[in-house]
Amino acid sequence: QVQLVESGGGLVQAGGSLRLSCTASGRTFNDAAMGWFRQAPGKEREFVAGVDRSGGTYYADSVKGRFTVSRDNAKKMVSMQMGSLQPDETAVYYCGQTRRVAFFETFDYLASQESYVAWGQGTQVTVSS
Repeated sequence: QVQLVESGGGLVQAGGSLRLSCTASGRTFNDAAMGWFRQAPGKEREFVAGVDRSGGTYYADSVKGRFTVSRDNAKKMVSMQMGSLQPDETAVYYCGQTRRVAFFETFDYLASQESYVAWGQGTQVTVSS
């Protein structure tokens, strides 16, 4: 059973930075891709960034150049450094783990919520103007 725990959310001013972390339990971390999604009030959950088994990274266009996602397999941890945050990025941020992957991951695979079999409880990020 996979359990994911996010940390690092909080309140930041527009233009500021935050670092989110997600720690996984279970035996499948190294065989799975990891992703970050966010859900703002009244909106659908959306893909933000992901990292495949090899450390390859994938980003939504809206965060390219500002966010950096990485993984540490030894610690079973995935992190996301967020910069130049804007008020419309206020949301609950969720970490997700895909099922075991036996093929080369693609952006579409990581960006689809259907690829994920475990989610964290979410961490609130609030960006003030």
